[in-house]
Amino acid sequence: MNATIKIEAARVELLLSELRLPGIKLIWAALAETADKEGWPAARFLAALAEQEMVERSRRRFERHLEEARLPPGKTLDAFDFDAVPMISKAQVQALAAGDAWLEKGANLLCFGPPGGGKSHLAAALGMALIEKGWRVLFTRTTDLVQKLQIARRDLVLEAAIVKLDKYHLLILDDLAYVTKDQAETSVLFELISARYERRSMLITANQPFAEWGKIFPDQAMTLAAIDRLVHHATILEMNVDSYRRKEAVDKARGVGRPPTRATIKTSS
Repeated sequence: MNATIKIEAARVELLLSELRLPGIKLIWAALAETADKEGWPAARFLAALAEQEMVERSRRRFERHLEEARLPPGKTLDAFDFDAVPMISKAQVQALAAGDAWLEKGANLLCFGPPGGGKSHLAAALGMALIEKGWRVLFTRTTDLVQKLQIARRDLVLEAAIVKLDKYHLLILDDLAYVTKDQAETSVLFELISARYERRSMLITANQPFAEWGKIFPDQAMTLAAIDRLVHHATILEMNVDSYRRKEAVDKARGVGRPPTRATIKTSS
C-alpha cells in the first residue's frame, strides 16, 4: 500500500467515525479489496457496505434494548415448560410474542395464578421475544417501580417519570400482589395505569384474581377504575397450577417426572 492509498484509507476511517458508521468501518477495507479484485460495480460495493451497517446497527440496538429491559436471565420461550400448563396455547403465546397485534394499540396482557406457577417466566420470555422483534421492554418488580414513582412524586417530578416510561412499548410489572394497600403507593400505581391506558401496553402478573384486588387499592372506586382500564383490550391468562418450583423439588427428591397440571386462558375484548 503506497503512501497515497494509506492517506486515503486513514481519511475514510476518520470520516466513518465522524459519521458514526461503525458497521461500515469494520468491513470497508476488506470489502474494498474484494471489490477491486473482482471488479464489482460501485452500486454492489455500496449495497454491501449499507447491508453491513444495517446488520451492525440491528445488533447494537438489540444489545442496548436487552440491557435496559432488565430481564431475569435464562427465561425464554424455548425454556418454558408448556407441558406443565397444558391448557396454555403455545400458538397463542407465539402470536403474542410477535407483538404487532396488541402492542400497536396499547393492549394489555394479564397473568394470574399462585406463586411458582410460571407467570414471571412466561412474562420475561415474552419480553425477550419482543425485544428480538425490535420492541422496547422494561421488566420490573411492581414494588420497585412503585417506590421509584413515590420518590418522583415527593420530588414533584411524577408526571415526567411516567412520561419517561413511554419509551417502552411494554412495561412488565411482576408480582402486583406485593404492593401494600397504602394510599401513596397505590395512587402512583393507578396514575401509571391511567397514563398508559390505550397508548402503551402493560403485562402484569398477579397472585390474586380481580375479586381480591381490594386488598391492593385503598378504595373500591379506584379498584374498579384500575381493573376497567387494564382489562379493556386485554388478554388474560389464568395459570391456576400448583407451584412449579415446589413440584420440581419434590419430583427431584422422588426421582419422578412432574404430574400434569391445569391452566385456562380467557380473552377480553
